[in-house]
Amino acid sequence: MAKSTAPRLRQMYDETIRAAMTEQFGYKNSMMVPKLDKIVINVGVGEAAQDKKKIERVVREITLISGQKPVVTVARKSIAGFKLRDDMPIGVKVTLRAERMYEFLDRLVTIALPRVRDFQGVNAKSFDGRGNFAMGLKEQLVFPEINYDDVDEIRGMDIAICTTAKTNEEAKALLAGFSMPFKN
Repeated sequence: MAKSTAPRLRQMYDETIRAAMTEQFGYKNSMMVPKLDKIVINVGVGEAAQDKKKIERVVREITLISGQKPVVTVARKSIAGFKLRDDMPIGVKVTLRAERMYEFLDRLVTIALPRVRDFQGVNAKSFDGRGNFAMGLKEQLVFPEINYDDVDEIRGMDIAICTTAKTNEEAKALLAGFSMPFKN
């Protein structure tokens, strides 16, 4: 019978991070130890209102980056100043959980972030007070899955990492365990 292999960061969490956090914060129960809940990747494509092909390109790129097909987000109401109508596509988002979430975080920390130009680390103050971390990337080219020649336009993306941590301090310790490169 073939043994299924869990993602590298999931094994790291089970073997070292969980024990280190229990020791640091003094949890009485193993279920109290914070863990990753989900990662949401969001890309706004305002130009999609004029050109439908742009949304298709973004869907293709985010599918390559995340390994999962994203959902097209649509406008909820019309805004004449932005030439926006109800139900017009304005972006894409994808929610990663379980193995894909760990694999994406691994690629983000080990491959994509070191490829960012003039990178000094992610902002350690980007927590929301409830243990969730948000960051933005200015270009999708830092991911090795994206071929530079196939890119029509450089787009940024928002990445929200949701954890079960109750405080920013616990969430920061969890992400630091996953080698998230925080600024001093």
